[in-house]
Amino acid sequence: MGIPAGGGTGRSCGRVVAAVASLVLLIQLISGCVSPAAAAGGGGEQHGAKYKDPRQPLPARVDDLLRRMTLAEKIGQMSQIDQENATAAVISSYWVVTLRGGGSVPAADAPPEVWVEMVDAIQRAALSTRLGIPAMFGIDAVHGYVYKATVFPHNVGLGCTRVPELAKKIGAAVALEVRATGIPFIFAPCLAVCRDPRWGRCYESFSEDPKLVEQMTSIISGFQGEIPASGRRGAHGGTTRGINENNTVATFHQLLGIHMPPYYSAVIQGVSCLHHHGLVLQLERVKMHANRFLVTDFLKNKLRFRGFVISDWLGLDRITSPEHADYPLSIKLGILAGIDMVMIPYQYKEFRDDLTTLVQNGTIPMSRIDDAAHRILRIKFTSGLFSRTPTPTPASPASSGSRSTATWRARPCASPSSCSRTESPATSRSCRCRRRPTAASSSPAATPTTSAASAAAGQIKWQGLTGNNLTAGTTILDGIKRTVGPAGTDVVYAESPDTGFIQRSKGRFDHAVVVVGEHPYAETAGDNLNQTIPAPGPAVIRNVCAGIRCVVVLVSGRPLVVEPYIDAVDALVAAWLPHLAPRRGYNDAPVITGQYGAHQTPF
Repeated sequence: MGIPAGGGTGRSCGRVVAAVASLVLLIQLISGCVSPAAAAGGGGEQHGAKYKDPRQPLPARVDDLLRRMTLAEKIGQMSQIDQENATAAVISSYWVVTLRGGGSVPAADAPPEVWVEMVDAIQRAALSTRLGIPAMFGIDAVHGYVYKATVFPHNVGLGCTRVPELAKKIGAAVALEVRATGIPFIFAPCLAVCRDPRWGRCYESFSEDPKLVEQMTSIISGFQGEIPASGRRGAHGGTTRGINENNTVATFHQLLGIHMPPYYSAVIQGVSCLHHHGLVLQLERVKMHANRFLVTDFLKNKLRFRGFVISDWLGLDRITSPEHADYPLSIKLGILAGIDMVMIPYQYKEFRDDLTTLVQNGTIPMSRIDDAAHRILRIKFTSGLFSRTPTPTPASPASSGSRSTATWRARPCASPSSCSRTESPATSRSCRCRRRPTAASSSPAATPTTSAASAAAGQIKWQGLTGNNLTAGTTILDGIKRTVGPAGTDVVYAESPDTGFIQRSKGRFDHAVVVVGEHPYAETAGDNLNQTIPAPGPAVIRNVCAGIRCVVVLVSGRPLVVEPYIDAVDALVAAWLPHLAPRRGYNDAPVITGQYGAHQTPF
């Protein structure tokens, strides 16, 4: 397997085979993540150096620091390991100062102050090294990731609002909560254009419409505030048959016209890091992590992207088949293609040794290493990491999960993110509750009694969680009761009611609210090749709606097949995962009862 050559203009007329993955924006949220104690240590022998002087121009500071660094220290900048391995000994021995939280946490249900302590410990270790280069800690925080943090709708729900300014406010709210834990940047948002809803990551896409996704990139400026942002790019939303990390087959014109517009906008907004997720793109069977034409020639040179490019989790390993079969070759292809930072959660020793050998024997020129380290250092300087200001404390206004601010954050977005559909003038009346009882029924897959099929994917756990005691929130059932109860309406709940229950209850209820849908999921685990409503949802719809005027609330991460049930239901609400927020139950209830108008789905 040779080193990929730069692409010529002739490629634009050929077929592009793209292996999908999500280019998700890694947004810098740095307001200073070093405690006063941490700021005192490290880099003593560099006293008076230009890179330590904030009065010096940025290029001078970056060049001065780069000039002082050894090859090992530069490779350390290019290495992103998992926080589980980020001991003081590892940081001091391998100069690794870029870390990823992934799905690991300092403790179960850890409050913000525990996260602050962990990040500060890492920073103290980084600042005690020879040059005192601060660490940059990244985390998956689609919603705010800490226990009891504010949970916002997934991107699919936000796309339903079609309100870019709202997306910007949500980004700012998530940034506040993440910064309150001392973490400097996050892996969000995903700007994929989902073209096949069978894909398990479709809920991460704002829409199938490139123009709408481009408009919603306003969330980037909310995430980053006044500091540079970072992100991922690719055509993963076009994955063949909706299979995660499968190939995207398109012409070069389709690639640029459908999948790239959101990322053009991201680069224009000053995004600081592009992240390759999975295999992303193949051009003439060259995988994206080894594709110099797209990573360097197109992104860095043509689009003049000035940030750094980071690989996917173990992304270089997947260049070869089987994975990790020839790691030196994978490193060579990836670094020469233009990958600047590599996610190597565990094999950081092997990565350092192999990359060192490749540089020393001339396979990879030192200029490529300098370029990668320069890009990373530039973002650390512009993000404020070298300013060493104190970490925000959980007692600050930016505290994670602050109930005083959660309401304004969640309330304006959750209701518009639900999309409703009615079929006739009569159906609008079907949402009005009278004093006679209203039945609330559900299938176990999406019950209105749990805090939103619970915790969203990418929130407390990677795959999400089901249950009612996992985080703070209002259930759909509680929201309905609190909305219609004061008017004297009784709400009766039954899980998976059969025809016998409906017959026995004939004439007892005015209306039924039927909640069905999907469990939370993430990535490959969410691939669904038939797009059907999970059982026993279809049976519940048929049983209940055959005997009672009903509103069906479909909780899902993507459009599901509803045509077989349309004639049986009076109204349909696409609620979207996660159906949990501090006030999500309150927000769904007004949609069900007709207090909010219908919104068009983003698909």
